[in-house]
Amino acid sequence: MTTFGTIAIDGLDIFYREAGSRENPTILLLHGFPTSSHMFRNLIPALADRFHLVAPDYPGYGNSSMPTVDEFDYTFDRLAQMVEKFITAIDLKKYSLYLMDYGAPIGYRIAAKYPERVEALIVQNGNAYEEGLGDFWGLFKAYWQDPSPENTDKLKYLVTLEATKWQYTNGVRNLEAISPDTWNMDQLFLDRPGNQDIQLALFYNYQSNLLLYPQWQAYFRQYQPPTLVVWGKNDQGFIEQGAYAYKRDLQNLEFHLLDTGHFALEEDGDAIANYIRQFLTSRLQPISA
Repeated sequence: MTTFGTIAIDGLDIFYREAGSRENPTILLLHGFPTSSHMFRNLIPALADRFHLVAPDYPGYGNSSMPTVDEFDYTFDRLAQMVEKFITAIDLKKYSLYLMDYGAPIGYRIAAKYPERVEALIVQNGNAYEEGLGDFWGLFKAYWQDPSPENTDKLKYLVTLEATKWQYTNGVRNLEAISPDTWNMDQLFLDRPGNQDIQLALFYNYQSNLLLYPQWQAYFRQYQPPTLVVWGKNDQGFIEQGAYAYKRDLQNLEFHLLDTGHFALEEDGDAIANYIRQFLTSRLQPISA
């Protein structure tokens, strides 16, 4: 059974989902934009018989606190610090990381800092190589160079309902397999007063992640964490070249391209759950609860 908890971190309420016995290996699930731990709502019960799963919402997302941009420093460094403190607060000693979208730069900061804690990586449309950034990122690069009102306005589109729905439906095989609850729920959180400013702050700070790519790639080469890549190959934001790039640096790698879009769990959740179960079972030998 999935439980729903809240814990205080630096004066903020951090919401998280949890399931499975703590006697089993832990998977820490780190969500992307513009969603929350809600994206893992089906994966968690699918694996809870053999694994311990924990999925927090970052500040400004989902059911966690949403301080304004004047009250909280919305950078990827700060979000990683909050997740690191969350890990300490709930007493996770070792874990595998599920890294998706924003979850990748957050998780890689933690993995590179504490490599001894990371048992495996599960990478689902989470980038660590510049070739993984498609043409979609042209608007971001213009905004990084010149955060003018004109360039800012172009990015505001990404927090609209039309754009949120597009993230879920673009590149999928079967539109009828994608629940409208996904984009409607995400949009409820995006539409909160002040949330647009939070997203724009993180859009601007995303450039900091590119500067760390060499450091993360060095972590891959030195520590060789067992890595499972399960990637929606039709994603126009994190293109499939970014998935292939992991092969350069990781030797203990299992690789699957899926014929779906950015939110691959929505259409191929069963397949991803099976890949994770087989991959981690062969490497971590989880025990039954």
